[in-house]
Amino acid sequence: MTRQLITRAQPPLEFIPPRFNPLLLQGCQIFLPLWLRNKTHLRDIQADNVERLVDLYSQFQQGKIRFLMAFRHPSVNDPYAMAYLLWKLVPQVAKQKGISLQSPIHAHFIYDRGIPLWAGAGVGWLMSHLGGTSIQRGTADLLGLRSARSLFSEGAFPIAAAPEGATNGHNEIVSPIEPGIAQLGFWCVNDLQKAHSHQEVLIVPIGIQYHYLIPPWEAIEKLLTQLELDTGINCPTDLIGKIDESSLYQRLFSLGEHLLSLMENFYRENYHQTIPEVAPSELEQNQILKSRLQNLLNVALQVAEQYFNLPSNRNMVERCRRVEQAGWDYIYREEFKSNHSLSSVERGLADRVAEEASLRMWHMRIVENFVAVTGHYVKEKPSAERFAETILLVWSLVNRIKGENPYFRPQLGKQTVSMQVGEPISISARWDEYKANRRQAVAALTTDLQAALEHLILET
Repeated sequence: MTRQLITRAQPPLEFIPPRFNPLLLQGCQIFLPLWLRNKTHLRDIQADNVERLVDLYSQFQQGKIRFLMAFRHPSVNDPYAMAYLLWKLVPQVAKQKGISLQSPIHAHFIYDRGIPLWAGAGVGWLMSHLGGTSIQRGTADLLGLRSARSLFSEGAFPIAAAPEGATNGHNEIVSPIEPGIAQLGFWCVNDLQKAHSHQEVLIVPIGIQYHYLIPPWEAIEKLLTQLELDTGINCPTDLIGKIDESSLYQRLFSLGEHLLSLMENFYRENYHQTIPEVAPSELEQNQILKSRLQNLLNVALQVAEQYFNLPSNRNMVERCRRVEQAGWDYIYREEFKSNHSLSSVERGLADRVAEEASLRMWHMRIVENFVAVTGHYVKEKPSAERFAETILLVWSLVNRIKGENPYFRPQLGKQTVSMQVGEPISISARWDEYKANRRQAVAALTTDLQAALEHLILET
């Protein structure tokens, strides 16, 4: 069992700077196909409009442009897909078209500073030495922002980032994207102008979707049965083992209702929270489920916010980031640097604060897990992919409640990956708008990038 609760106060989270190592990159490029085959269920990665990236890399290497690849983030496997796109597909298409590109074809990238906390310090070391730069999402991380800004305008490679900020578990829903990517773009234009450079600055949206080679209905039914057992549901015996969309949806919906009731009672009875009632006569079943879920997520966040003395006046994504940073501030503390001396009592008190902060962040992680759930995602298109995505989100919640690792989800079947390289968006062309009204220009670019990523979702 891998518990996520932190019980000890620790030194502050240090910025992890990029330390690009070309030899490590070569090793990873060689090892990638073997890793994909043996450590993932990904069996084929294809991409449309790769020639756009070939042309962009050619212009980048000629010193004509700087660009950022803004990729969708539905899965923890997205970095492998992006690596395959850059390391394998771009060179292949360049060769086919007779375009000479300098090796290596690679990208700097921005990653969440929290990833090494749950994935391990070795992952942080690897990302750093592949040219990645860390960022703390919920605060003005000056070192992280400065590094990302420098890599965008001066790095040896283009830069990549996931504007959704975190995985949302959905192939066909784009979470509200964060404005930081747009702001980085305008900063890059500004920095290039100060350096008297005439390079154009672009953002390139990239879509990523996963599809099962064979719809894993049996694996879905088996996992659903396990979740019913975990949550105390006695499924009718005539439904167990049935592999049809109607039966599976009925069971999934019942599981969602049951979990909602358990969690509503949990917050009412143990945290004295008032959860608004949803009148059944006003809405159809899925709308009721959606409203109940939104009310529950709001209350779960408030439990964390009340402890950290934070307001509840932003959208859920921003509220999650704010709670996360507040928790980190309680856990990773300046006074625990090696050159500071603390008594055992002071350390003990700090440990109690850290443990309590970790407990409160647990509520935020529940919200983070379900921030993109609509309540009607499966019903409007009951595909194997949508069933699988939703049931895996529920699995993560159940495992978090059980105190087990919610991150390494079960693999339900072998998958293919479809990637789409979108039309580049010129940030340089919007510079006058930015000078006239910075906030409005950032918001407009963020909205346009959101629409571009949504446009890249392929109907299946």
